[in-house]
Amino acid sequence: MAVDDVTDVLVVGAGPTGLALACGLRLQGVGVRVIDRLPAPATTSRANFVHVRGSEVLARLGALGDLPQRSVRAMRITTYLGDRPMMRIRFGDPGLRTAAPPMVVSQALVEGELRRRLAELGVTPEWGVSLTALTQDDDTVAAELDDGRTVRTRWLVGCDGTASAVRKAVGINAPGVRLSERFLLADLHLDWDMDRTGTSGWVHPTGMLGAMPMPDDEGRGDLWRLIAYDPASAELEQTADTSVAGTTGAPRAADAYGRRSRLTEEQILDRLRAILPERTGRDVRVLDSEWLSEFTIHRRLADRYRRGRVLIAGDAAHAHAPFGGQGMLTGLGDAENLAWKLALVARGRASATLLDTYEAERRPLATDVLRGTANVTRVNVARSPVGRFMRDHVLIRLFNQPWVQRWVTFTTSQLWVSYRSGPLGVGRAERVAARLGRRICVGDRVPNLDCTRRDGTPTRLYAELGGRWALFVPPSGTAKAEPSAEPGDQPTRLTRTDGVAEAWLVRPDGHLAWRGADPASATPWLADLLRTGRTR
Repeated sequence: MAVDDVTDVLVVGAGPTGLALACGLRLQGVGVRVIDRLPAPATTSRANFVHVRGSEVLARLGALGDLPQRSVRAMRITTYLGDRPMMRIRFGDPGLRTAAPPMVVSQALVEGELRRRLAELGVTPEWGVSLTALTQDDDTVAAELDDGRTVRTRWLVGCDGTASAVRKAVGINAPGVRLSERFLLADLHLDWDMDRTGTSGWVHPTGMLGAMPMPDDEGRGDLWRLIAYDPASAELEQTADTSVAGTTGAPRAADAYGRRSRLTEEQILDRLRAILPERTGRDVRVLDSEWLSEFTIHRRLADRYRRGRVLIAGDAAHAHAPFGGQGMLTGLGDAENLAWKLALVARGRASATLLDTYEAERRPLATDVLRGTANVTRVNVARSPVGRFMRDHVLIRLFNQPWVQRWVTFTTSQLWVSYRSGPLGVGRAERVAARLGRRICVGDRVPNLDCTRRDGTPTRLYAELGGRWALFVPPSGTAKAEPSAEPGDQPTRLTRTDGVAEAWLVRPDGHLAWRGADPASATPWLADLLRTGRTR
């Protein structure tokens, strides 16, 4: 059995979470290897929306690239009852000075930009490599691979999806419940009279239907992502099994990860050809298909995110319904939160206790997000007369209110995420004072504020993070005794231009770590964090 040299961190899974984590670690000088069981990068995906917060994470990693130019800016959702519009919701920046735009773009393109950035940082994912087993001791993890090699690593992170081999190997439970029957999912070229500046949805007695315009490399301008609730298609499974067994040889559909569907591609396409005119009341001609799949929705949450030197993130830790684009967004947030903490620990600059704050900060968020996506799923698949009446007549009227639409944008963007009550936050009295005073609190997201560099060059906060801390000081602030994660590796010092006479220490993930009148006072705070792994 061949044993590879010890690496700092082995990331299992080259989806958006694993790639973002690897980029964040490399930005801070940590050695990384990335493996994935797929033979090559996925070209299709269920996820196709990146909210503002996800765009901000990509920008801080240097992985936003030209995604805004390649995306479709469909920032409106119109819900129809037949051909009659019932509700319109607009998405965008809810006045929180965001650094990057929300985007309708395939997860495959997002992963492509992350791979490009990771290559710039010196790492290429190893494809067609599966984890089969792992063991760990006080110092390392031994990961056994399906090609006979054993990789020794100081830390291992499972970003390998809902059926995570890493999670199972270390015995982390992830209980869950099924929330729906079958949904059909497809990327189709359609000839129909629909506005491509927004997403459209239809409520219908037989189930909901959603259509989102998608960018396509050929520039045809007719590619749409369709999602249709179709519990009636369950009766087609026996026919699919017979055809695959040898009657017709019809191929089964597959998802982005190669998992076989219970239906054939032709059966899914035939169902969508019937569903489109039935639920929209429009003439629709299906030109051709790019991808066809189906899925059921499960809600799942791991009971812990760490066991020894092994951690999990993204879909390995939490499984979401696709509504609201929360799965990829939450995974990117996991990756950025974990990257700066694991980097400090892997470089020997912080206590391993710091890693416990990853679960303490991120798992409560996943709980909240799962609750929200589960509720949206139940509304979308409501079939009882009472449930359909509440959705089609009460909720639709409510969601037409401007203040509700602002709340929806704010909630789904995850710009509200705060760690103020976590182990790196502050006490209850200070949290209450911040809320009453409507001011930023330690643990909150810091807006992408204007500032200047040491040489007076104008810049913005997020452009200066990139895996580093930032010390935000008023114009009269001193440069002496600035806090340092290690000698010679000081936070980026930036001068405020917003007139606030207070120093802020900003974490690499854009959250406020410390605030005070004297910048030098941040030094003992950071030293205590690195020594103990928590601040309270």
